[in-house]
Amino acid sequence: MSPEEPRAEGPRREDPRAADPRTKDARAEDPRTARTKGRLRTSLLAECADRPLAEVSVSAVVRRAGVGRATFYLHYEDLTALAVDACADVVHAAVDALHAWQTGPSPLPPVRPPAALAAFLTEAAGRAPLYRTLLLPGGDGPLGRRLHRELRARAVAERAAVGAPHPELVGSAVAAAFTGVLADWLHEDIRTDPEALADHLWRLLMALHRAIGPGGGPDPARTR
Repeated sequence: MSPEEPRAEGPRREDPRAADPRTKDARAEDPRTARTKGRLRTSLLAECADRPLAEVSVSAVVRRAGVGRATFYLHYEDLTALAVDACADVVHAAVDALHAWQTGPSPLPPVRPPAALAAFLTEAAGRAPLYRTLLLPGGDGPLGRRLHRELRARAVAERAAVGAPHPELVGSAVAAAFTGVLADWLHEDIRTDPEALADHLWRLLMALHRAIGPGGGPDPARTR
């Protein structure tokens, strides 16, 4: 979601979607394994629909999924590992929601956040009890680390593709800000509705992208 203008000369150096780990994962996993893990993920989410992860057992998950315990441990170390995998969709949904505006040729994001961002936050709130066990306040936890890693990779790739300065620095700031705010909101340390949070987050992330201009200092266009 870099707001920087692309350079006129030369081709784009990298497609930001190349940083998406889903492409590599899809090639690496055979269909039978994918189906089994899919059943386990679906089973866990169903078990967590009305109780916290701490009260869910491996026995309940494998029984609902229709697989054996040995099969479960062939793919996952424990229920936390399965939960992180089951919640991977929320990571992909977050990245996609932040970039939902990229449907046309314009290099500049809109002033208002894409509708997909508020929709993502609304859906995340519906699974807050599960996400809170994996995404700790401030953005720590296995889900928080995964979200940070994928958001940073996408932001870095985008800034590099358009020639914006300091992609690693800004990518880290964007990923940390989004992950931390989302975590604190899910833990109710930030109290606002999804639509308002989407608007606040959008303006915050845009400001981070624009904070570092050519030469490493503030963007002159923002200080006039």
